[in-house]
Amino acid sequence: MLGVGFGLARYTQQLVKHLLEIDLENQYVLFFRNDNIKEFEAGSNKNVKIVIADIPWYSWAEQTRFKKIIKKEKLDLMHFPHWNVPINYNDPFVVTVHDLIMYHYPRPEATTLGPLKFWVKDKLHRIVLNHAVKKAKHILVTSEFTKQDIHDTLKVSNDKMSTIYQAPFAQKHTTFGLNTKTQKHTTDFGITKPYVLYVGAAYPHKNLGGLLKAWEIFEKEYGDKYQLVLVGKEDYFYNKLKQVSKLASNQVGDKNVIFTDFVEDYKLVELYKNASLYVFPSKYEGFGLPPLEAQQYGVPVVSSNESCLPEILGDSALYFDPNNPEQMADMIYKALDDENVRGELKQNARENLQRFSWEKLAREALEIYKMVI
Repeated sequence: MLGVGFGLARYTQQLVKHLLEIDLENQYVLFFRNDNIKEFEAGSNKNVKIVIADIPWYSWAEQTRFKKIIKKEKLDLMHFPHWNVPINYNDPFVVTVHDLIMYHYPRPEATTLGPLKFWVKDKLHRIVLNHAVKKAKHILVTSEFTKQDIHDTLKVSNDKMSTIYQAPFAQKHTTFGLNTKTQKHTTDFGITKPYVLYVGAAYPHKNLGGLLKAWEIFEKEYGDKYQLVLVGKEDYFYNKLKQVSKLASNQVGDKNVIFTDFVEDYKLVELYKNASLYVFPSKYEGFGLPPLEAQQYGVPVVSSNESCLPEILGDSALYFDPNNPEQMADMIYKALDDENVRGELKQNARENLQRFSWEKLAREALEIYKMVI
């Protein structure tokens, strides 16, 4: 699952990268698909073996053939970075569980399988997840919120889980900086005003419908000096959201709500750096990377007060009830208009970011490997 473009891929990429930098003692066997091996850079660590396991995620083949490929390597320990563990795999393993979204926000409307087939698929996924947490030697979780959620929902002992925080992904090599060239480049997306930014998917729990309602209120109350820029790969949910935006065009106006589709890393950095504010309206998260990424570039954040977000963001964000669009609109305005608030959020963000490090994550994961072997 290593790669770029979505959170789980980033997690796997950064975990592997930093493990290979800090651990020159143990042998690592990495299982790749043909379409993501090009994303891997081994660096100077020679204790690495690459094995091709070109098997689709969440497939029947993953449940049958993958086990044979793994067992052939005679591993002391396997780390599955997600819950899709072959159900008949019972050799020593640890697993990372990022969230329990399937239990709280299932998404039958996004599938072409039909209600019955989706129901069967959802039940099978829950069986696989339950096997993973039951048989794992240890479980890595992304927040204390997720740990408690797993404990309450799946009845897993807290002693079997360790919280290891992720970190924002830093794009070090960018084509543009904060200059007129960058400002001009953002017009490729139709951005012509200062803007409020959101980066991520449009799944129902992300609450972008609530954000559009809040934006409508914001423009009625405070004018249309700003644009709302939504960055995310086009899919069923983004297309549905676009229709909602068009229906509300008398209030919002298409020119003030911009959908960028997928954005390459170097352009995403530009969008972060030039944003006036980052907004995160989600109702459920296992960690929540995008607000931290925005904070890396000095962008103030307003956020939902649900799930793990107060745990991760601390006092570095202004919070709102995601079910209250009026409050969301007011917090957006406050964070845009009050320079004292903006300065305090930026200072608190600098301090908050010190808590998160991919190297720290890798070191803590390595300690768990040693503990369970």
